[in-house]
Amino acid sequence: MTQHTADNLAGLTPGVLLLREEMRGGKMKSLGNLEFGTFDIELALGHDAIWLIIRRENRGGAALRAAFLPAGCFDAKLLRPGPHDAACIRVNSALGTHRIVVELHRDTVPLLRVRTALTPAAPLLVSFIPRDLYPLDSRDDPAGAEGKVEAAQRGFNSGAVYFRLTAPPFGSVLYFQNLTALNPYFRATGTKPDGAVGGLWPELGYLVPTPPQRGIPPAASLPPGEETLLSDALLTFHEDISGDEQDMARRYLVMLGATLRHLGAPRCDLHDWPGRAERTLHDLAAAPQATLSAYGHRYVHPYTAAEYPDSMVQLSILAAIRDYEAWSQRSFAIGAELAAGLGKFYDTRLKTLRRYLPNVGKDKDRNAVDSWYLYHPLSKLGRLALDGDRPAFRLFRRSLDFAIKAARHFDYRWPIQYDIRNFRVLQEARDDAGRGQTDVGGIYAYVMLQAHELTGDAVYIDEARAAIEAAKGMRFELNYQANLTAWGAAACMRLWRITAEEQFLRQSYVYLASFFHNCAVWESEIGHARHYRNFLGVSALHDAPYMALYECFDSFEAFERYLKDSGPDLDPAARLLVSEYCRHALDRAWYYYPDALPPEAVSTCQREGNGHVDRTLSFPVEDLYIDGQQAGQVGQEIYGAGAALVFASRCFHHVEGAPFRLFCDHFLLASERASERSFSFQLGGGEGREARASFLKIGRAALPSFTVKSASGDPIPVHERSAKRESYLVPAGGNLIVNW
Repeated sequence: MTQHTADNLAGLTPGVLLLREEMRGGKMKSLGNLEFGTFDIELALGHDAIWLIIRRENRGGAALRAAFLPAGCFDAKLLRPGPHDAACIRVNSALGTHRIVVELHRDTVPLLRVRTALTPAAPLLVSFIPRDLYPLDSRDDPAGAEGKVEAAQRGFNSGAVYFRLTAPPFGSVLYFQNLTALNPYFRATGTKPDGAVGGLWPELGYLVPTPPQRGIPPAASLPPGEETLLSDALLTFHEDISGDEQDMARRYLVMLGATLRHLGAPRCDLHDWPGRAERTLHDLAAAPQATLSAYGHRYVHPYTAAEYPDSMVQLSILAAIRDYEAWSQRSFAIGAELAAGLGKFYDTRLKTLRRYLPNVGKDKDRNAVDSWYLYHPLSKLGRLALDGDRPAFRLFRRSLDFAIKAARHFDYRWPIQYDIRNFRVLQEARDDAGRGQTDVGGIYAYVMLQAHELTGDAVYIDEARAAIEAAKGMRFELNYQANLTAWGAAACMRLWRITAEEQFLRQSYVYLASFFHNCAVWESEIGHARHYRNFLGVSALHDAPYMALYECFDSFEAFERYLKDSGPDLDPAARLLVSEYCRHALDRAWYYYPDALPPEAVSTCQREGNGHVDRTLSFPVEDLYIDGQQAGQVGQEIYGAGAALVFASRCFHHVEGAPFRLFCDHFLLASERASERSFSFQLGGGEGREARASFLKIGRAALPSFTVKSASGDPIPVHERSAKRESYLVPAGGNLIVNW
C-alpha cells in the first residue's frame, strides 16, 4: 500500500476542494459540539452538506458528511436527542427532510455512529452522491493529511475501509457502513453495494449506489413522504498508528469486533443436521450420480454425475464420514469403499498423491496441479492418521518428502499452478502484483504440524516455521482461498502452543484479519438473497463473486481447532469473530441445499462440465450470491456434502443414558458428567454474547424437566419449549451446569 502525502496524490476531487475552501474560510455554520473522550466533534452546516468534524487536539481529524444537500437547505435544527442518542439534526431542503441521529459509545474502543434518513418531498430519482469521509491535517486541510488505506470493501463483502492517518498522528480508523440497514434503499432504487466503501485518498467512505445514468434514465425512485435510510455509518477509532503487520491485524480485529457488537444480526435457526447427514450418506451410497467405479474401487464425482474423481474430493468426503461414524458409533459401507481406493491416487515414482486417477480423460492435464491441491488431501490423511487409521498414516508418511521438496523448491511462496513432475510453473500469479496462492503456506504448515504430532520429528516444526515466516508481509492480501487462510490461522495457533513463541499467536491475527476482510458482515435482502442467509459468509476466493459451502465448513473445522488450541491469551475480539462466524455458519450453510430454496432461486443452467442440480439429492450447490443472483450456477458440489456430517458431529452431543441430545451453536471446550442426571460443559464463545443450548428429544420418552445454571449458580430461564425440544440462551463464554 502507498503512503499518501500531498506530493503523491493522484489529484483532488471537487468534494476535497470545496471542503478545503470551506474549512479554510471558516464558512461553515456551527450547529453545536459534542465531547467524546479525547475527541471534539463539531456539528456544522456547510454549503451543500451537514458535517461532523472530528478532531483530536494537534493531531488532525476527519470530516464526515452526514447529509448531502446539492441545492442547499432551508433550515437545519438541532433537536432534543433521544434517550440513547448524543444529537439529532433535522434538515429541510428542496429534496425533502433529512433526519440525522448521532450516537457516541464511550467503550474501550470509541465508536461513533451516524444514521441519516431522508423523507423525499417528491418521487426522488437518486443521482450522484459523493463519498462521505475525509481525513484532515492539523489545519483542517484534507489535502495535507498523510496516511494509508490498508483495506477496503471487496465486491459485496463488508462495506468497510480501514486506514491510518499518520501525519498528523490522528490514529487508525475503521469506517463501517451497515449495509443490512440499507436494504430498503437498494430495493427501492434497484441498486447493489458492489465495492461501495473505499475511495481514493483523501476522499474515502461510502459511495451511495445510484442507478446508471445512460440512455434512458432509470425510473426507480424513493417514495415521497416515506422515510428511507441512506446511511448507517459506524466509525471506530484507535490511537495506534503502527504499521507493523501483526499489530495492524490485531487492531483491525479489535475494531471490527467492537463494530460487530453494535450491529443487529439475523436469527440463527436450529436445523436438523443429523437428519441431513443421514440423507447425505444414503445419497452417496445409492445415487448413481454420486459415484463411479474404477480399478475395482468406488470414487466420488466432484459434481452431480460430472467431473473426474480427485484426491481432494475423495479425502474430504471420507474424513467427514469418519467423523460421523465416530459420533454415531456406526459404520457405513460407503466409508470403507472410498478408503479402499485411495492408493490409486499415489504415484510410486514421484512418491506423492496425485490429483487425478491414472485413467483421467485427455481433456485434463493430469500433471497440472494447483498448489493447494498437493497439501489439502494430505491434511485429511493426517487427520485420519491421528485418529488411528494405519493405512492413512502409511500413505501420509510416504507423501511427506515430496510435499517438503515442493515447498522448498518454491521457497515457500507457491504459484497458482505447476507441473507436478518437474515444478515447471504453468501459472505464476493471480494478479499484476505477482501474487500466487498466498495462503498455501498455512495449510502446508498445518500438515507439517500433523507430521510432527505423528512422528515426533522436529524437522516438521522447522518446515512449519519456514512456511509461516515466508508469508509475512502480505498484510490484507494474504487470503487466496478462505479455508486455506483459516487453516493458516490454526497452524499459527498450534505452532504457538508448541514453541511458546508469541510471534505465532500474533501472526494468527494476520490470517484472521485477511479472512474477515473477505467476509460479509451484513445480511442481504437483494433479489434471491431474501430466501437465504449470508451474514458472516466469506467469499470462496479473494475475488470470488460468491460464497461456497466447501470453504465454509472447512473453515468451520479449522476454527474449531483454532479455538480449542487458543486458551485465555486469545484476543477477545478474535474469539468473538471466530465463534460468531461458526455460529452463523450452522444456519447459513443450510441454504446451500437446493431443497431448502424455492425452485426459482436455483439456476437451471450450470457451468459447462459441472453436471446439473438435482433437488432430490442431499448435496449442496457450490455457490450462493450476496447480490441475490440465482444459486447453483457453478454446480451441485458433491465434494461439499461432508458439511452435514461435520456440523452434526461437532454441535450435536450425546448424553449417555438420557432421552435427549444436546445441541449447542458454540463449541464445547470441555464437558463433565457429574452424576447420572447432571453434567457440566464449558463454551468458548465471545464475551458478553449468547449461545443457544437446546435439549432435543430422542426416542419415545418425553423430555424431562431441566434446570440450567451458570457456574455461579444463577438459574437460566427457558427461552423456547415444545414437546420435542427445550432451548436456553446461555453465556457464550461461560460454564453451564445442567440437571434433569
